[in-house]
Amino acid sequence: MTRPRVISLVPSITETLVAWDVDVVACTRFCEQPRLRHVGGTKNPDIAAIVGLGPDTVFMDTEENRREDAEELRAAGVHVVATEVHALVDVPAALDLLAAACGVEVDVTDLGRVVAHGVPVEGRRTAVVPIWRRPWMAITSGTYGGSLLAALGVDVVPRSDDLYPVIEPGDLDADLVLVPSEPYEFTDAHLAELAAAMPGAEIRRIDGQDLFWWGVRTAGALKRLDAALSGAPGTR
Repeated sequence: MTRPRVISLVPSITETLVAWDVDVVACTRFCEQPRLRHVGGTKNPDIAAIVGLGPDTVFMDTEENRREDAEELRAAGVHVVATEVHALVDVPAALDLLAAACGVEVDVTDLGRVVAHGVPVEGRRTAVVPIWRRPWMAITSGTYGGSLLAALGVDVVPRSDDLYPVIEPGDLDADLVLVPSEPYEFTDAHLAELAAAMPGAEIRRIDGQDLFWWGVRTAGALKRLDAALSGAPGTR
């Protein structure tokens, strides 16, 4: 059986397809796959280049990519498959969708079990997870990252209808400040600024890809984040 030639415009999907040995002919520059051809970014893909490569399928995600780009690709005759992952509970179905589109067999039983029961943590804590500075911005519980932390016994604040609200760290009360390695590169000086604004919170650096990239890494990410949350105290 001939393997389908695919293009991925989502970093977490690209990582998953590469791990499954799918024939990925191109991806975005944010996918951290230097051996693959790049066709723009997640929000500004090179439509002409994508069409010119003649892929069997282009993978997108409703959170990561723009509807107008998907519509333009479809209008050009490109088969687009879009996942919709907003929370940990969405991952097994998304992996099944990707696998079916690529003719790959995957077993999501173990991940489904983790999703259903979570990872046991004694006592729940609260955390602020900044993702930007100037202005300070953070994630909320309605995000994929927020759902991962909830499964690990950590409830994200602030509570807001906005998924990525602008915040004033000094106005927030939390047990932890979890500082991801992406999308913003926070320096030690930034951490000191957070520590001064929230003197009662423990500050820890965590892996941003484990927090925000879903897919083949999700099960391992839960274990690694759990270890990071359960380990020795971080910067105060």
